[in-house]
Amino acid sequence: MTYCEYCRKLPLDNIHRIYHDTKYGVKISDDDELFGRLILEINQAGLSWDIILKREEQFRQAFDNFNIDRIAQYTPSVIDQLMTNEGIIRHRKKIEAVVYNANQVIALRKEHGTFFAWLESIETKNTEEWVKLFKKNFKFVGTEIVKEFLFSLGIIEGAHEEGCPILTHKTITI
Repeated sequence: MTYCEYCRKLPLDNIHRIYHDTKYGVKISDDDELFGRLILEINQAGLSWDIILKREEQFRQAFDNFNIDRIAQYTPSVIDQLMTNEGIIRHRKKIEAVVYNANQVIALRKEHGTFFAWLESIETKNTEEWVKLFKKNFKFVGTEIVKEFLFSLGIIEGAHEEGCPILTHKTITI
């Protein structure tokens, strides 16, 4: 068995290796954690994943442990506060998209029970169809954001190279 090329030679304590070995390609059934992954992917746009991984805990703290219901209630003054938080990416459109998207997830939960159930109900494996669906429902979700979000959850295959020992279709509840 061989690891994926991008982390094959990384030390075990490297942040990318840890993410690869414990999170990348692993389904998450907890809605808040799923939404947290989407928050991270949105904020990565135009930046390196390294920056986001190093700030994951600050994002978690700034966005109420990724609690969808709390984030959906953020007011413009909370958004202004987040714009001063040096631990996260201070990009107003990204922050506003997170709040909007939290409200969208709440609407999806009303129809499907959970965000996870909505994702599981989608029958396509076609990336273009996923992107259209995400753009219909969410803000600040371009092709790469959607692809990486779906790869990171093992919904679309390709997170790991053939032979990588990491299980790509394991579901975890956090």
